[in-house]
Amino acid sequence: MLREQWLVWKACQSSARVLSTVLFDLKVYGLENIPRRGGAVIASNHQSYLDPILLNIGLRRPLYYVAKAELFENEPLNWLLRSVGAIPVRQGAGDISAIRQSIKVLKDGHLLNIFPEGARTHDGQIGRIEKGIAMIDHRAHVPVIPAVVIGAYEAWPWNRPFPTARPVRVQFGPAMDLADQTIDEILATVDRTLHKMYEELKALSRIRDGFSSKSIFNHHADRN
Repeated sequence: MLREQWLVWKACQSSARVLSTVLFDLKVYGLENIPRRGGAVIASNHQSYLDPILLNIGLRRPLYYVAKAELFENEPLNWLLRSVGAIPVRQGAGDISAIRQSIKVLKDGHLLNIFPEGARTHDGQIGRIEKGIAMIDHRAHVPVIPAVVIGAYEAWPWNRPFPTARPVRVQFGPAMDLADQTIDEILATVDRTLHKMYEELKALSRIRDGFSSKSIFNHHADRN
């Protein structure tokens, strides 16, 4: 990442840290699982537009992103996304260019965020894992760091124009070496790991944060 890009990333991260603490009481766990150097995929569930920002908050290294191509059609947003290392991908089109760019980013020793579901959840749960992450990791041969986000769906679901204040938690898991696995095995491992971490983080957050069912785990209560 060029120095100019690093400065933009750092400024965005600092601003986002303050806002996320105030609005979402953000707490991030497992940062010790992020390697200090070398390429790695951070594979996370996708609850909200907030997710790329939330995953980036506690990191000491810039995090590159894979983002849907439509977001780059807005000129100011296009500049910002490219300044922080975002890679445009056309969803559902088997975007070979995006795959190649992603592999290059990883082989160059950077962190790359991929949402294996390919799109934001419509119900807060983890959806079907798409093949993109397996194709990229199978060729890049880098560790996969599983990550889960809870509360972001309640803070900013897909059908709401603006976010609202809700507690949000992020958990990074231990790195997984999937180099010897087939594409189907990678998909199964990522799917199983994310679901397990998701349920564990919800359970732990109820205990250590004292969350009630009306805080982040029952968005239906907000509709009544």
